[in-house]
Amino acid sequence: MKGEPKPALLGVSLKLYFGHNETLQWCREVADMAKRHPALQEGDVKLFVLPSFQALVPANQIFADTPVLIGAQNLHWQNKGAYTGEVSGAALRETGCRYVEVGHAERRRIFGEDDTVVAAKAHAALQNGLIPVLCVGEIEEAPVEAAAAACIGQLRSALSLETGKSTGAVVVAYEPVWAIGASNPASAEHITGVCALIREWLSIQNQFDDWSVIYGGSAGPGLMTQLGPGVDGLFLGRFAHDVDALSSIIGEAARPAKITRTA
Repeated sequence: MKGEPKPALLGVSLKLYFGHNETLQWCREVADMAKRHPALQEGDVKLFVLPSFQALVPANQIFADTPVLIGAQNLHWQNKGAYTGEVSGAALRETGCRYVEVGHAERRRIFGEDDTVVAAKAHAALQNGLIPVLCVGEIEEAPVEAAAAACIGQLRSALSLETGKSTGAVVVAYEPVWAIGASNPASAEHITGVCALIREWLSIQNQFDDWSVIYGGSAGPGLMTQLGPGVDGLFLGRFAHDVDALSSIIGEAARPAKITRTA
């Protein structure tokens, strides 16, 4: 990837906001938009969508003739076994998933997922050819250096089971916990400062074929313009529910998209 133009990367997690039919209708609207949007058609921006589990198969069919890729919001750390209600990375890959979210602050807080669980899930994702979207972020607002140190510590733990040469790709989603669901995102200076230090750490690991650092946490229209090449993209939530707003964000991401990978 060194020296090559790198498209901006946008991801959307629908969490549990939509019902099944509402999810599929949103996917249809996004698919129609994606077929017309020059930034997606020309490859200046890459978009992935993480719907709920039951929508993955029909969503994959809806996006089949578009550039949009799908992924899941969670996975289990085992591929098979007596794990009632769980979904494996192997099944996700078979379903057509390319991405899977791992380690989100809500999974940690609500479902008690600790560093050991997050590491096992990240390992399962990579072993099944999925791109883990590893969520990291400081719990309380902190200076750039302290925030970055917390994120890098979480990354070290999450990737502790991966050894040897490069193993596919990874997306790091910097999501300061204090900014998730807030009225405003973190400041542009804070975001770009933390992401720069995360990028610096990733660049010396020689662990992955490719990596990206994107920002999430009340990310919406206008933010990508402020951040420019200071991030590789955005991880969107509620602001992407409006497909017109999502289209606008894609347009913003396309302008600074042709940055050069220096790692």
